[in-house]
Amino acid sequence: MSFDETFWVAVAFVLFVGLVFRPAGRMIIEALDSRAEKIRGELDEAVRLREEAQALLARYQRQQNEAAEQAEEILAHARDEAERQAAHAADAVEVALGRRESQALDRIARAEQEAMAEVRGAAVDAAVRATRRLLAEKLDAEGHAALIDAAVSGLDKKLH
Repeated sequence: MSFDETFWVAVAFVLFVGLVFRPAGRMIIEALDSRAEKIRGELDEAVRLREEAQALLARYQRQQNEAAEQAEEILAHARDEAERQAAHAADAVEVALGRRESQALDRIARAEQEAMAEVRGAAVDAAVRATRRLLAEKLDAEGHAALIDAAVSGLDKKLH
């Protein structure tokens, strides 16, 4: 069985490719696996942050509901008091009722504003943390330069 040089060159090439690309393939697979694990970790963190934000929102909604219930209790108490005092002085009752309703509405408005501010603050903090982490991990020198150039080019529009 005699083979010409072309056959032996082909055999040597196949052996060379097999020996060189086997370790390289392993390294590529390991790099892809580590990248997938890193992405999985980031997704888990994002899910955790989302669940945390939802829990905060639920808590603030409960507080808002409690404030509304308190407002209803205050209104009910004000109505009862108004009925008792109606025989003595109708004008005085109307003034007191108006004042109490105003206080209840102010409490509700303040509670809503505080709850929304806290939710917004928590969401902004979470977004800023996530953005900082992503920028620190993903942004290279070219990206930094592009962001700086974009910010500088927009300054004249913002200053005028």
